[in-house]
Amino acid sequence: MEACPHILDVLCPLHAILDPEGRIAHAGPTLSKLRPGRDLAGADAFEVFEVTRPRHVRGMAALLAHAGQCLHLRLRDAPRTKLKGVVVPAPGGDGAILNLSFGISIVEAVRDYALTNADFAATDLAVEMLYLVEAKSAAMEASRQLNLRLQGAKIAAEEQAFTDTLTGLKNRRALEHILERLVVRGARFALMQIDLDWFKAVNDTMGHAAGDQVLQHVARVLVEATRGSDTAARIGGDEFVLVLRDPGGQAEVARVATRIIRRIETPVEVAGRETRISASAGSALSWRYTRPEAERMLADADRALYASKAAGRGRHRFAGQDD
Repeated sequence: MEACPHILDVLCPLHAILDPEGRIAHAGPTLSKLRPGRDLAGADAFEVFEVTRPRHVRGMAALLAHAGQCLHLRLRDAPRTKLKGVVVPAPGGDGAILNLSFGISIVEAVRDYALTNADFAATDLAVEMLYLVEAKSAAMEASRQLNLRLQGAKIAAEEQAFTDTLTGLKNRRALEHILERLVVRGARFALMQIDLDWFKAVNDTMGHAAGDQVLQHVARVLVEATRGSDTAARIGGDEFVLVLRDPGGQAEVARVATRIIRRIETPVEVAGRETRISASAGSALSWRYTRPEAERMLADADRALYASKAAGRGRHRFAGQDD
């Protein structure tokens, strides 16, 4: 039996040899590593460990009464690592051998005590299984990150497909989807077509780069003059559409149009030169239709827009409004 501790240190390094009084006669190397600042030899095992199941195990007689059974224990000092164990009587009735394992607490134990393969029996696959779990977790995290990137790329591609690249406003395709949803839901909305006056002169005299800056300025005006629930879209060269959701009434729509036209008429400096343009607008109101249809409303708003141009430009009219 003199070689017994050495043999156990190799075969089951997380063990304790208990004397007949329940004191730790020898602690395996891994068990000693769990309490590096304390010499476990001579310590009362029941002051080091708490047997949580079966309950009421407080001494050697009770412990030996459960020989061969699975015991649930935990260390009394922090960190209070949970352990599983099995006790067997020592040969000749000279105390007992308590063999321990971490069970599902192995992840925390490896972290808390910086355990390595050397702290386990050579045939114990616990740490190798832990490595596999960590590798699987890493692979799952990599897969999750990849899915997030793919989802982000998909969202970005969809957003790009519905965005006018020059102004950042919605494009015609996005407008069609928005109008379709509003019509299907029976929502109350106003549809305003806006066309710039004198814009061709900017392109002809200052170049298309200057014209692009003017279009970007107009886009900012439209966004600033509307609410977050509204939609501003560019559907052509200098053609814009606003969708005002639940605008309140005709008077409010007229105020929005007037505010936009006044802002667009304010001269802006482009490439060191002052540019002057204006805008004409025409609106169709969904509540004026028994059964609103997007195409018909767009056509009616367009006719109202050209009626505004014919009446002198820089103004707004409603569909069906008398000349």
